[in-house]
Amino acid sequence: MDRDEQVIHQLYNAFNARDMQGVFALLTDDVSWANGMEGTHIHGKDAIRDYWTHQWSVIDPHVEPLTIARAVDGSLVVDVHQVVKNLEGQTLIDESVKHAFLLDGGRVRRFDIQSDTQLTGIHSAT
Repeated sequence: MDRDEQVIHQLYNAFNARDMQGVFALLTDDVSWANGMEGTHIHGKDAIRDYWTHQWSVIDPHVEPLTIARAVDGSLVVDVHQVVKNLEGQTLIDESVKHAFLLDGGRVRRFDIQSDTQLTGIHSAT
């Protein structure tokens, strides 16, 4: 496993542990991050903090990387298994999704969701 793949695994581990500071240490200051609940992008760590604070107040997501491949553009494409539960523990979503990360100097500069996800619009369904 190369250094970039290690970064991706550390990121998912920190996210699943709700360790924002652990994730933020792996991001560039001007990171562009996919907002899966709204189908948009947000920019910077403060925006991600606000997004996750809201997200974790309405759902409990857990995302496990399954495979990581390097794309032609140098980004890392990650097949993930995503399970999203409501705060009472009921499974709302159980799906496979493709994520893509563009790294710069060992830190994530851009995160995209490359496949359709049931997460989009979930905030109105909880």
